[in-house]
Amino acid sequence: MSDGRAGGTADSTADGGAPQYWFNPRTREVEEGMVSPWSDRMGPYPTREAAERALETAEGRTDAWDEEDRRWREG
Repeated sequence: MSDGRAGGTADSTADGGAPQYWFNPRTREVEEGMVSPWSDRMGPYPTREAAERALETAEGRTDAWDEEDRRWREG
């Protein structure tokens, strides 16, 4: 097992033994386990499909937070 830095291979499972998936926004690929350095990873996600939607998920969360901030500023 590795600490997840570039060049190492990491255990791709969560504590319960289920695989974990990460999205690499630089390569736009899904990785099983912590393959890339932390700065090039989004996740973990429980499924490959969820990791494939990482950018969409992040965009939706950002939009929701922006709307919450707007409502807070407007009182």
